[in-house]
Formats: sequence, C-alpha cells, structure tokens
Amino acid sequence: MRPALAALCIGLWPAPLLALTGCNMLASAVLKPDVQTAAVSVPAGDYKLDPAHASILFKINHLGYSTYIGRFERFDASLTGDPATPQTAQVTAVVDMTSLNIANPDFAAALMGPDWFDAATYPQATFKTLGLKLTSETEADISGELTLKGKSQAVIVKARLNGSAYDRLRGADVVGFSATLPLNRAEFGIDKYSGLLADDVVIEIEVEFLKTGE
Repeated sequence: MRPALAALCIGLWPAPLLALTGCNMLASAVLKPDVQTAAVSVPAGDYKLDPAHASILFKINHLGYSTYIGRFERFDASLTGDPATPQTAQVTAVVDMTSLNIANPDFAAALMGPDWFDAATYPQATFKTLGLKLTSETEADISGELTLKGKSQAVIVKARLNGSAYDRLRGADVVGFSATLPLNRAEFGIDKYSGLLADDVVIEIEVEFLKTGE
C-alpha cells in the first residue's frame, strides 16, 4: 500500500494538503533511491544520458589570478557496460561547442571564432572509448580519443562511480559518475596567447545515465 499511497500523494502535489496529511514524509521515504556504491550493483546494459542531471565545466588558470570557469549547455552521451567485465565498457559523447556559457556574450562570441574553437567549422567535439583500466573498486582510467577543433588526440578520463539504484521518479535504473579530463589546449590547435594563458585545461564532468530497454 505504501507505493500506492505515495503515488496518490505525488498526484496531489503541491496542494497544501500534502504537508497536512504527512504525504510529503511518506513520499520521500518511498521514493528515495537505495543508492549502492559497489560497481557490482550496476545493472548491465545500455544507458542514455539524463541531460537534466549532467554538466560539463572547463577550468583554466587565468594569469595566476584565478581559475576561469565555463560550461557547455548541450551535449549527449551513451554508456554500455557490464560490471562482470568492466574493461569492456564503452562511453561515447558529443558536445555542442556553440553551447558555451561563460556569462559574457561578447567573449563567448570571440571564443567561437577561428582563433579559439572555430565553432563554425568544427561545431562538435567528440569522445569515444579506446580502453578502460580499473584503479580502485569505484574508479577507473578511461583511455579514449577526443576530437576537438578537428584534431584527434589520445586522452585519459579519470572517472569515479558515485552509485546506482532504481529511481522510481524516473522509472529507470540510474547510475551516476563524476569525472575529470586534463588536456593541453595547444595540442588541439587552441593556442592563442599560449605562454601567457595556461595551456593546461581541466574538464569536470558530472553525469547520470538512465538504463534503456530490459
């Protein structure tokens, strides 16, 4: 009866009656996922990105004064894997370079130009997995090929499994990861002001994947 009652409570949301009847507490108890951090708890299969719960940030040292941060608003990714053979997991990703958000429209437009990302010619960056090596029970180095501004380079993404569970709100198995990708921008032809601005860039990734199919 608890799931049914929780569903009724959700149907009443956000009516004031919700708090008065205790539905809020009951719904929270029923709907809160039982997140498991062990990799063996992740169901095998194919996963798609939940873009509402994902982010890609880049960070670069700005003349020694601060760390400059930007983000890309539009991207997609997929995951296929089996915890029994984690080394065979495959991740692919596509980033819309024109979706850069740095809260400075004029500078964002400049970064879209040929001296920087040249987004008119190369509107997408892509990543595909070449191999995976476990470094702990919940962490892995994912070697892959990153293509940015038309240049492809081997990179290593350091990924950490945060946890997995069946999510009643989304009606699917969900798995979440945090990851970092260090890279040298000059290796991709993004070398304007190299030597003045840092060439080392760190990409920070937060993602949740939804299992598809059975």
